[in-house]
Amino acid sequence: MPKMKSINLIINRHLLTRLTFLACAALLTATTIHGQNINWPQFRGPESNPVGTNTRLADRWSKTENVEWAQAIPGRGWSSPIVTGDKVYLTTVTTEGKSKPPQTGTEYSNEYVAELQKQGLPMDKVIEKVTERDIELPSEVKLHYFLYCLNLKTGKVEWQREFFTGQPPGGRHRKNSFSSESPVTDGKFVYVYVANLGLWAFDLKGKQVWNTPLEANPIYLDFGTGSSPALIDNSLVIVNDNEKQQFIAAFDKQTGKQVWRTNRDIGPKGRQSGWVTPFVWRHTLRTEIVTVGPEMAVSYDLSGKELWRLSGMSPVPIPMPFVFDGLLYINGGRGAALFAIRPGAKGDISLEKGQTSSEYVAWSQPRAGTYLPSCLAYEGGIYALTETGILTRFDAKTGKQNYKTRIDPTATAFTTSPWAYNGKLFCLSEEGKTFVIAAGEEFKLLHVNDLDDMAQATPALVGERLLLRTEHHLYSIRRKG
Repeated sequence: MPKMKSINLIINRHLLTRLTFLACAALLTATTIHGQNINWPQFRGPESNPVGTNTRLADRWSKTENVEWAQAIPGRGWSSPIVTGDKVYLTTVTTEGKSKPPQTGTEYSNEYVAELQKQGLPMDKVIEKVTERDIELPSEVKLHYFLYCLNLKTGKVEWQREFFTGQPPGGRHRKNSFSSESPVTDGKFVYVYVANLGLWAFDLKGKQVWNTPLEANPIYLDFGTGSSPALIDNSLVIVNDNEKQQFIAAFDKQTGKQVWRTNRDIGPKGRQSGWVTPFVWRHTLRTEIVTVGPEMAVSYDLSGKELWRLSGMSPVPIPMPFVFDGLLYINGGRGAALFAIRPGAKGDISLEKGQTSSEYVAWSQPRAGTYLPSCLAYEGGIYALTETGILTRFDAKTGKQNYKTRIDPTATAFTTSPWAYNGKLFCLSEEGKTFVIAAGEEFKLLHVNDLDDMAQATPALVGERLLLRTEHHLYSIRRKG
């Protein structure tokens, strides 16, 4: 009998170990699958390069085809949705009374200026009329700023919080919104940033945890703001390039208190505003915060000390940097270059006239930068999309141009950054049409999906779902069956 008890004890221990292993494996698998389905924590996703991996992501949709749900969102906001758990978070702003409506394209204000000058109006009158038509000034509006929480599976609004009411800290061009900065989450809290107004932290049930007011700084021509925050360890990092005092700053994500601030002075006086979201670059040598401002890219360590800088950026920087296969890609903006940077740089790494590469610049392509959309890396290629619908593909390692072409005669206005999955590239126009293009070294337009509503926000890719925000709705695009 003692021998039998001993054998049973060994068997039971073995069985318990086996069951524990299986339970842990199941938990790990479930967590992995669950994690794949629920996390899109920031603007342009966890890698700042919006690429989906789920084979069931839909490549065809319309206002009725492959729409899991569509939720009307009051007001206007060009911020991107973010996702954690099974909840979607996004911001919007409603206006008391009339709001100056957006318009597709980027040249209509300039065209209006030319028309007024042709009429012989003096410049002060020209500026007055353009401002009256195209700029919404703080004195003209009373706003309500909201954070929304939606159920990922149904689109139902679970809660909404109005976190600020009153006049905005600055104006906006009517193409912009008063809510263009995307929120960010660490899975426990949602952090909201409105440039020149403040920072807010909410728990996932909508309770405000803290609020840090920020000083109001003027933006070039009252165009409005758009640089989203970034999370790094215990800090929330923002970059504010403006016409008074440019700076980068870190705040304790648990309390909202400022940890450090570094003032900067880049770009020509009178044109020092910027709209680029900072990128956290983690590599084997260190972790750094890469920023792009007017005419200059600057990287900082985690205490705000400058590591390196690179000139050659546009005076009006907007696209966000990101990393792919070990190289940092910096889109210098319209008329500027596209750069591929190696890790470990220090000091001034600007290229001399005629140079296209150096110790830390793996390659560069002059005038390959774009105005509004950020670049995308996918299957060995870097895709650069202009605001007018010209798509260029470069080899990610060498910078060799594979093609440069207009997407389609009807594709003429783009703000949304392209995204990719399942061998296809997706380019969403401001008219709400998504041009679906085969990935690869040869250009091939496959088909067009139309939502028939203005769009400027970059989407979220969450498991089988594509979350697309238009001016009036948030769509969950999901393949049926």
